[in-house]
Amino acid sequence: MAQIAVIGAGTGALAAAARLAAAGHRVTVFERSSTYGGAVGRFERDGFAFDTGPGLLHLPAVHRDLFVKTGREPLEQCVELVQVDPASRHLFADGTDVLLPNASRAGVVDALEAALGGGAGPRWGAFLDRARDTWDRTRRPLLEEPLPADTAPLSRDPYPALRTGLLRRTATTLGEVAGRELRDARLAALLGSYALSYGFDPVNAPASAAVLPYMEQTFGSWYVRGGMRALADAMYRRCLARKVEFVFSAEVIAVREKDGMACGVELADGRRIDAEQVIAGAPVPAVPLPHRRTDTGTGRVVVCLALRGGRPDGAVHRTVVHRADRDLPMVTVLRPDDPALVPDRDHESVTLTVTVPVADWTGVAASRAAGPAEVFADRVVAAAEAALPGLGGRTLWREVRTPADTLRETGSATVPGPALAGAGGELLPVPNRSSLPGLFLVGGWAHPGGGFAHAGMSGALAAGLIVEGDGFRGSQ
Repeated sequence: MAQIAVIGAGTGALAAAARLAAAGHRVTVFERSSTYGGAVGRFERDGFAFDTGPGLLHLPAVHRDLFVKTGREPLEQCVELVQVDPASRHLFADGTDVLLPNASRAGVVDALEAALGGGAGPRWGAFLDRARDTWDRTRRPLLEEPLPADTAPLSRDPYPALRTGLLRRTATTLGEVAGRELRDARLAALLGSYALSYGFDPVNAPASAAVLPYMEQTFGSWYVRGGMRALADAMYRRCLARKVEFVFSAEVIAVREKDGMACGVELADGRRIDAEQVIAGAPVPAVPLPHRRTDTGTGRVVVCLALRGGRPDGAVHRTVVHRADRDLPMVTVLRPDDPALVPDRDHESVTLTVTVPVADWTGVAASRAAGPAEVFADRVVAAAEAALPGLGGRTLWREVRTPADTLRETGSATVPGPALAGAGGELLPVPNRSSLPGLFLVGGWAHPGGGFAHAGMSGALAAGLIVEGDGFRGSQ
């Protein structure tokens, strides 16, 4: 079997490494930092723990498949998955408050109608029907199969927008869908929140981004007991069980070539490693790539709050605070009921997350006491107090994480979004098979794009291309 070098230890790379090792290949992972997991980070202090990357799992079937294909223990024997219900609480700018149930289309429609009235629920339900049609058209090429050589069909938006107005024009952006089809500022904010959570601006995101709320409301939201980092831990242990070798604090600066094919990697310390195949879990200098947009240009500010006082009974796991402020359109509050994240039951661990333009944050100095990040965090906490009164007064201490921290820890400040059809193909990530024979690409920057499930699928696709060759057509 082949010797395979993997660049980076993000979750897409871990998924590829485990699958390839299970297929009998010799796999070595080279990671520039001292740990694995990539953007699935964790911050710990004084008995508190916080996820600094994604806080919830969607499409758990992707990781169930990974664990079934790479070992005897299924996913649920390696981590504890908890279905989050209600899936979310939404507090709108006008004070309207609504709880949305998990994985229940009818329940969501009823909840929205009860809270908003005026036919808002049925309009959302009709929108989800059109979103389902978009999902059915794009699920396989944008999630389960390698990106086709001819992407022209995917450059056209598949969302079946209603024709409205005197000229009977269809909506081309998610913002237009909200205005023409939902006709309620609160429904527009709800729809926009799904785009924002993946880093897309709903004003100009393609209408096909309708698949994002459809995906979550259909397949549900799940929490990993111990935090999302626990799933990264389980993936790392599965790699070790399959004899994957890890070399940490080893930065890859180039992919080596011979006779027009990838033949290994070069490390920053001068070492040259031979390999028959190379998988890149992050962009590598001097590797030519197709001209495609691989990220949304956005990152996340995460405020980790260590709170005095236990988590109240009946507290909602996820609350989205919608605001009219363009500079702070929404704050996502996560307050998991998890003893593993707090020193005792008399304390609570809470994270506040805001999507921000990376360009505004990557120049922030490493020392930020009373600096821009702290001032911004004050605004975030104040916004969150609309949903959690007294939040600031309960705070023992806080840690503010910005895209500058993401850049330092992972090598990229941006949080890539998932692949979307339409937009002239601008939101299609680079293919898993690169233009250099023997080099394959995984992770949020490669097909099928960002998000925990999507990164895991990229690993499955790259591994399938290596194991099965040109005949591989994805999961069946």
